[in-house]
Amino acid sequence: MNKPELLAPAGSPEKLKFAIAYGADAVYLGGTGFGLRTAAAAFDSSSLAWAVEYAHARGVKVYVALNIFAHNRDIEALPSYIQELAALGVDAVIVSDPGVLTLVRELAPALKIHISTQANTTNWRTALLWQALGAERIVLARELSLDEIKTVYSRTGMELEVFVHGAMCMAYSGRCLLSNYMTGRGANQGDCAQSCRWKYRLVEEKRPGEYFPVFEDERGTYILSSRDLCLLEYLPDLVEAGVASFKIEGRVKSIHYVASITRVYRQALDAYRSDPDNYSVRPEWLEEMSKVSNRDYTTGFITGLRPGETPPEYSIYRRPYTFVGVVLGYDEQQKMLLVEQRNRFKRGEQLEILTPGRKTITMLVTNILDNEGNSQEAAPHPRQVVFLPWPRPLPSMSLLRRAEHV
Repeated sequence: MNKPELLAPAGSPEKLKFAIAYGADAVYLGGTGFGLRTAAAAFDSSSLAWAVEYAHARGVKVYVALNIFAHNRDIEALPSYIQELAALGVDAVIVSDPGVLTLVRELAPALKIHISTQANTTNWRTALLWQALGAERIVLARELSLDEIKTVYSRTGMELEVFVHGAMCMAYSGRCLLSNYMTGRGANQGDCAQSCRWKYRLVEEKRPGEYFPVFEDERGTYILSSRDLCLLEYLPDLVEAGVASFKIEGRVKSIHYVASITRVYRQALDAYRSDPDNYSVRPEWLEEMSKVSNRDYTTGFITGLRPGETPPEYSIYRRPYTFVGVVLGYDEQQKMLLVEQRNRFKRGEQLEILTPGRKTITMLVTNILDNEGNSQEAAPHPRQVVFLPWPRPLPSMSLLRRAEHV
């Protein structure tokens, strides 16, 4: 059986740790430039060297985004960075610009190249062109159906990477000019202002100055904002189609998002590999996905929808949760969890504990102690380290979260 990798986002060193702890086979990240997520450009030379060493020690690959649409100034600045990446031993770079690809081939011929989804590869002939130029893998456009993916693989035999989860852009494969036009921030240079997520109102040509809401719900409408992708149901089809890598979007998302979604897809892929004939989407996976920020889920274009058709949605219970803390360790003598606060929580609250590789469990906060042993009503201070009574150790990088009943 084809054993695809699970590829998770690593928007910071901390997120990289959580992605690996919760089951990623590979991570993708950005340096301080040349990637399409300036908000996640968290890895300078030293932290990138650390990331490669940390991941490789755990059998995890590291891919670095070089997927901007390069201007002349970028071409001048890229050579030294490409050589640095090759020297650090990153497993591949992700590119969308042919000029960047040729530069990588010239300066670091042993460095593997993955073609970004931003390159809009939607057919097998284009895939063969990228292959002839030296690419190892294609990150296919999100607009492809399952049958189209099968055709690309059968005609090329290339490694194919497919997004299976996360936010999608309403523009074709993310090639959007809204942000640049409205704010001066270029989405294709990595600085998208997320203009499609703003609230919009309708103006009729002969009624200037009159703005009519397009009702969707009590919080407004977001007519340019896509629902989030979720392809859990189609994992077996994608495996059988020859997909080599299942990619989760979200380098600018929280560690709670990275941990929760990576764990779900790890469990799903493992469940399929252990019993492919009886694979089905488990209710607990959908429930878990509903606990992270989302815009409802859709299967996107995988079924080959025609324009105007409505993609199917999963009927999941959207129950917002707030991520409140990270487990740092356990005091055996005191029977206390050592927790770093990330959002305010207080005594008497019911929390959930998300753990790597284990079931989610609940806890009642019976007491909160500071590092001097003083009892307190709440943990209100950002990054405050506190102690919580708990009968047994938990894995480090377990997360605490609270249900918000709204």
